[in-house]
Amino acid sequence: MPEKNIDFGKFGARGIKGSDAVARKLDELAGGIATPVTAKRGLMARLHYLTKSGKTRQAAREAGLTVTDRTLKAWLEGKQSPSKANLTRIDAAYRTVRRHNVARHLLKRLNRDGRGTRVEIHPLNQSGVPYPLQRVVEHRTMNVRRWDRIVASWAAGDHQDLEDTWTADVLPDLGSQWGQYEYVTNIGFAA
Repeated sequence: MPEKNIDFGKFGARGIKGSDAVARKLDELAGGIATPVTAKRGLMARLHYLTKSGKTRQAAREAGLTVTDRTLKAWLEGKQSPSKANLTRIDAAYRTVRRHNVARHLLKRLNRDGRGTRVEIHPLNQSGVPYPLQRVVEHRTMNVRRWDRIVASWAAGDHQDLEDTWTADVLPDLGSQWGQYEYVTNIGFAA
């Protein structure tokens, strides 16, 4: 892969992988419960979401929430409180099930019947890089028409496939200098 960053940040550049920025934005678009799981309201909302049907209960079990029905009932009735480890599992299971549930709708919104979605790529921060070593990297916009693999990787929580898809299928559309946008400060799009 041309211009693959092997030692990013060596000279003081700052940023995150573009695929991580895309995952953050997809999480933001997926929405969900804003109250933290440590608050009673946030915990109850997540538990109700994860137990509203047999299908969501099974998805929660597959996502790592493997407590008994008796324990879930005690949590829902307020007779017991989950441990910190179980709070983490509840939040992770909620995010996994939520991603799975909204992926199809989100994919339809992003693909827009083949028209795609406009994406803004904000380049990496070079303020800490000595002047002679700085690159000329500017804000770019592009239209992404193929969201299927990106959303599928995000919904499955497969960060490696999301990164591979972003760098191999999307970034080359920027032209010969696409490698300069592997790390960014932000990626924005709306659906």
